[in-house]
Amino acid sequence: MDDVLLIARNPDPDSSLPYLVRIPLGDGIVLRTRETWPRASKVYCHRHDEGWPADAEIVEEVPLVTCQRRGAAIDIVVDRRRERRSQFVIARARGREMIFWQSARTSKAARPQVALPTARASGMEGLVIVVDTRERYAWKFSHQQASTERRALPVGDYGVEADGELLAVVERKSLGDLASSLTTGRLGYRLAELAEVPRSAVVVEDRYSSVFKLDHVRPGLVADMLGECQVRHPSVPVVFAENRALAQEWTFRFLGAALSEHGQDAAGASRWGDESS
Repeated sequence: MDDVLLIARNPDPDSSLPYLVRIPLGDGIVLRTRETWPRASKVYCHRHDEGWPADAEIVEEVPLVTCQRRGAAIDIVVDRRRERRSQFVIARARGREMIFWQSARTSKAARPQVALPTARASGMEGLVIVVDTRERYAWKFSHQQASTERRALPVGDYGVEADGELLAVVERKSLGDLASSLTTGRLGYRLAELAEVPRSAVVVEDRYSSVFKLDHVRPGLVADMLGECQVRHPSVPVVFAENRALAQEWTFRFLGAALSEHGQDAAGASRWGDESS
């Protein structure tokens, strides 16, 4: 059993995740999953705390070539000609465990082939982005010409300041975190807090179309609640930026533009004062 990837039917008939998969690491990691392999898109998984059932109805028993943990991911290679490689990505978002099963094909599909520019945001030099101290696995903006400082922000995950004043903030969310905060009602309160900052936004590290592929909540409910939140808080846009890299790039450009506009407003006010004196 330690040299195979076991896939069985979930004995819980009411579960929205009809399969169990056992990853042979340690005493065995057992996950609930919607598919038997990530063929068309990333597959959401959830940890199965009851362990592997003794009378499991086996669907597939796939011999393994390798099964290795690499940081937050588990890479597996199975012994067959097609669909050989896949990866389980285990991460946390706002204290909640998120697990996705992806193959090289589905991972590539989530990364549009674009070359990100390296020009400064709004032509600004020395852009300093404040990163909230509670932000785990924070963006480093290493590709962009910006530096970061760790400080507690009253709201949001990333922001820019001028003369001690918070000018703009961005709240970063994964798709799973977005869905969770919508269904629990937390996002409405957070948007109200963000609206108190002169310029703010929520950026999602995924496509909007992925909302309708959610399998642990009702997609239509998430879409409706998102629309309602945007109507109630139109000054705080929710931007779907496809993936982590593009979400980081969008945030960099947004914060740079906010700081640039503040500088222009300040310069205009100064000139107006000089002309009227």
